[in-house]
Amino acid sequence: MSEHFTVIAEFTVPSESLTAFLDICRYDSDRSRADEEGCLTFDVLTPQDDQGIVVLHEVYTGRAAFEAHLKTPHFEKFAAALRELKIEERSVRLFNRHHP
Repeated sequence: MSEHFTVIAEFTVPSESLTAFLDICRYDSDRSRADEEGCLTFDVLTPQDDQGIVVLHEVYTGRAAFEAHLKTPHFEKFAAALRELKIEERSVRLFNRHHP
């Protein structure tokens, strides 16, 4: 069984903050994939029918890799942007992968 650990985080974004929030999400994604050995996937998604929602789909080698991600400078920048841009965290769900 795989030990991969998946995070799906969903945010509500005011229309005036969408571009800036997508930019910081791209930055966090790029830095996570480049700088964190334990980050396997980091997708930034928006639903086709609701541009006020941003979903992050992240896959790590395990829970410890995700916890390390939360201590990185790029995550700190992301967390600050949440406050500054008045982004509402709708949900953050944590998953263990069982197959494949």
